[in-house]
Amino acid sequence: MKNKQSHCYAKVNELMRLYVVITSEEIKSRLWDGANELRGSMDASRYKDYMLGLMFYKFLSDKTLAAFKTMTTRDEITESELIANYYNGMAQRGPQLESMLQRTLGYYVLPQHLYQTWIADINKGNFEVQKVIDSLNHFERSIANSKDADDFKHLFSHSTLDLTDTALGSNLHERSKNIKALILLFADLDMVALQKGDVLGDAYEYLIGQFAMESGKKAGEFYTPRQVSEVMAQIAAKTPNIRSIYDPTVGSGSLLLTVKKHLTKQAQQSLTYYGQEKNTATYNLVRMNLLLHEVKPNKMTIKNGDTLAHDWPEDPARPSEGVQFDAVVMNPPYSVKNWNRAGLKVSDPRFEIAGVLPPDSKGDFAFLLHGLFHLGQSGTMAIVLPHGILFRGAAEGEIRKRLLEKNYIDTVIGLPSNLFTNTGIPVVVLVLKKNRQLTDPVLIIDASNAFIKVGKQNVLQEKDIAKIVDTYVSRQAQAGYSHLATRQEIIANEYNLNIPRYIDAIDDDIAHDVEGHLLGGIPQHNIEQLAVIRATTPDLLQLALEPVRPQYFILKEEISQLSAKILNDERVRQQSEQLAKQTQAYIDRYWSQIIAINDPEQIHPLMEAMLNDIKSLLASFNHLDIYDGYQIIAEIWQNALLHDSEIIAATNFYTAARNRVPNMVSKGSGAKKRLEQDGFISSLIPSELIARELYADELTNIDNNKQQIQTLESELTDLVDAAKVEDSPEYDALYESLKKNDDDEPLDTFDNKKLKQELKETPKDTEAYLILKKVDKLISQKSTLSKQVKADELALKEAVQERILNLTDQEIDRLMSKKWFGNTIALLSELIEKPIKAELKTLQMLNERYQDTLTSIDKEIEQLETELQAMMQDLVVTQ
Repeated sequence: MKNKQSHCYAKVNELMRLYVVITSEEIKSRLWDGANELRGSMDASRYKDYMLGLMFYKFLSDKTLAAFKTMTTRDEITESELIANYYNGMAQRGPQLESMLQRTLGYYVLPQHLYQTWIADINKGNFEVQKVIDSLNHFERSIANSKDADDFKHLFSHSTLDLTDTALGSNLHERSKNIKALILLFADLDMVALQKGDVLGDAYEYLIGQFAMESGKKAGEFYTPRQVSEVMAQIAAKTPNIRSIYDPTVGSGSLLLTVKKHLTKQAQQSLTYYGQEKNTATYNLVRMNLLLHEVKPNKMTIKNGDTLAHDWPEDPARPSEGVQFDAVVMNPPYSVKNWNRAGLKVSDPRFEIAGVLPPDSKGDFAFLLHGLFHLGQSGTMAIVLPHGILFRGAAEGEIRKRLLEKNYIDTVIGLPSNLFTNTGIPVVVLVLKKNRQLTDPVLIIDASNAFIKVGKQNVLQEKDIAKIVDTYVSRQAQAGYSHLATRQEIIANEYNLNIPRYIDAIDDDIAHDVEGHLLGGIPQHNIEQLAVIRATTPDLLQLALEPVRPQYFILKEEISQLSAKILNDERVRQQSEQLAKQTQAYIDRYWSQIIAINDPEQIHPLMEAMLNDIKSLLASFNHLDIYDGYQIIAEIWQNALLHDSEIIAATNFYTAARNRVPNMVSKGSGAKKRLEQDGFISSLIPSELIARELYADELTNIDNNKQQIQTLESELTDLVDAAKVEDSPEYDALYESLKKNDDDEPLDTFDNKKLKQELKETPKDTEAYLILKKVDKLISQKSTLSKQVKADELALKEAVQERILNLTDQEIDRLMSKKWFGNTIALLSELIEKPIKAELKTLQMLNERYQDTLTSIDKEIEQLETELQAMMQDLVVTQ
């Protein structure tokens, strides 16, 4: 009976664990918080190898068990039952099953070496670090003869994952304690389930990025910032019929995987990945990263080696041609010194096109030429390098000239400075193609000012990335942002591609008009620059202006009055209403798709569709910035929809909304920091939103009482302040009732015990008694109200928790619509008014600038001088 009960409890616990959906954001947060708590003072760039290595081994163990279950049983059994009743007996089943696992996965993990076995040892109290070391070593041996051996070889080598390192603890006991804590961090994560929809891969990428930020200058060895990867990957993904992709400085593999993300499912399945990485620890990292992102071993070829010293990949049958790829992406180390230690010559087929070797002091063009050599004739290459490659002379100037003469440089994209954690220099993305016509212009994009500040770093927003990629695709010139440089222009600039030579920065400052300052009036040419107002409400603008002489005008009415007229004009309102109507239709169209998500793989395509659709919708309206609207929708996805859609995919919309999960809150700090449950919350709907929408009267009552408490506190504060001022009636009455410090100085609160004692000892017919009584009453009222507020808040909290279970479909629709799209229509409608308001502000500035003429200023000076003289004459000098 006891065993049967244990079995039932285990089943219930597993079902509950599956029902409480862990989203990718929650996994990321939990793992990174755990990493920070566990790594102590260990360098982030080193600790990442341990954390990510053990996370990957958990994945290998989970995959082994999942494959084994599929082969041997269809029973609905728990993981622990599978190991105890089936997998532990695998040795008795003979080598055939091992071979099946090997053929299916390319590897397998024996029962005694499973991650789950480590956890069981920890729970039983007989954990040994040596068992973990033995497990990792055995895995290396078990795949030695596999056809996929290269993909798994040395992943857990001693040089990468040294569990005897004193940085993990000064003695065996400390190391054992820290390794156990790290193992338990992944204990409850089902890596196979999380791999679906790239949840696991995204979490892995996120940890790599976080470790990069913590690693400072070392980050450049293994990580490209997400927004830079996005620009390069989205451009590379535009390559028609892309089947192969190569990164010669592959790092953690983020560039390869970002390209994959932007391809169709069909293209992903046929894509092959190539990469080379010099750093052994990072080489291990990229292989793990690709495998976690569901890249099959037979679709990836990654090598540990020096890309410049030894060209790779090579076709032995055609050594001078090199293997070519549909796409090449690269973020090489910048301006590497002494790059040519291998003594390469210009006769190396990679450098023959340049006719000269890149300077030994800067390896930028060496990497570029290597990538270009391996680019297919109809392929696309994107590489990020320092700005200097656009204009440096000598050998680099000659190489650039050769590339431009062959017209291999397709696009130059200037990005902001301080995008990378390891350097603050501005960078440029070069896009190269071999199939360009000699007459095709070079597209130059200046996105150097398109960023926001996040901490110490500059960051491209989603709208900035979208604008860059759209400009790349459309190849349109835009003043101050993009330019199509012809061969003649480039030759005239002596093959210098420095962006300011081709794109003039837009100066927002409006030049001063001398005549306007001398005689007054806003110049006609400045009014003509108010393009949006003149296109929308030209009559209102004309009525507001009065000519003072030819080509100069003054405003006849206050700018606030003109603003009200224009913004409330029927023509402007009609545009706003039309945009609001189309936005509502847009929301309705995607609402039904969002709530119907039943597979994580639907999420990213749906997000891309929404983002592309909003650009199309906004493009039909004149003068507004479609990318501002794009950012609004992108932030809805970032802030809510990505998280919520994962939960919806795992259950369903209405079930998830009514699903109550424990509300875990952080208590304490430092070593005493812990998570405790504080009631329940909905999987989808914030409790604050339920309270605000469904319990408005109760909230109003609580807010009213809180305002009364603030009023009482204000009165008490006034009495405290008065009690600190000697010679005031309150001083004598209240001084003794104030809490004191060691110097007998009064503090800012009353001591109730002393106050009651003072009341007893003070005659009732005195003013002091009345003051004390007033304080006592205020404190009593405050205490009563505070208790009432606390009770009401608790009652409301309990009501909301109960209401979650009983929400109607209509209530869920209303609440989630508020959460996701509550102010979307208003925000998008404001895009109509935004350029109008900007021009009204300019008009106000011009009006103020030319209001005071030189003549009026001279008259004012004369008036002041006259008044000063009169005052001086009236002065009486006394002796």
